[in-house]
Amino acid sequence: MPSKKSHRTSVKNAEYNRPIASRAKTLLKNSMELIEENKDQDKIQKSFKEAISALDKASQKGVMHKNNVARKKSKLSKKLNSK
Repeated sequence: MPSKKSHRTSVKNAEYNRPIASRAKTLLKNSMELIEENKDQDKIQKSFKEAISALDKASQKGVMHKNNVARKKSKLSKKLNSK
């Protein structure tokens, strides 16, 4: 069983990390859906930039690992360029 202090720390870190990771994942998902629907190009570009920015911020803050973020960004840009 973890110590009281380490438990407090992990709870505090989880509270900090959750909204950052959630925002990045949501924007990534929305961007993927827009690309698949192939609707408005301006909307797709805006969504793409927001998703990349959110992923970079999550990586910069240590919420997501840099290789994980790089993989997601690569997958997103590959999907965008294939359409």
